[in-house]
Amino acid sequence: MQIETDHGNGRPERAALRREQAGLAQVLTLISQERGIPIRLLVHASRCQADTARARQTAMYLAHVAKGISLTAIGAAFGRDRTTVSYACSLIEDLRDDRQFDAELDRLEALLLGGGDHD
Repeated sequence: MQIETDHGNGRPERAALRREQAGLAQVLTLISQERGIPIRLLVHASRCQADTARARQTAMYLAHVAKGISLTAIGAAFGRDRTTVSYACSLIEDLRDDRQFDAELDRLEALLLGGGDHD
């Protein structure tokens, strides 16, 4: 049995989509500014250089963890499969064992959640 959520007008789905798009835009803008990598490279279909790939993985992770966006929606935005996004999230989570990297992610998450200043 499927539960109808839009009651015939589609508004809840459109609102959710707008929130996801706004969250993704915020993450991409932040990572682009912080890492000095153009947004077009973050969402580019190729793997690119290692620093660009790591920035892309970080953006995917933050979109999922800080913004609560589904792996499928993130994959669609980045032109990748949800399993690729899942791999990126796992990789970034493993890198959080490094205290400096963990502190940097905490700072970025705080900026995304409105709890910090962005220079």
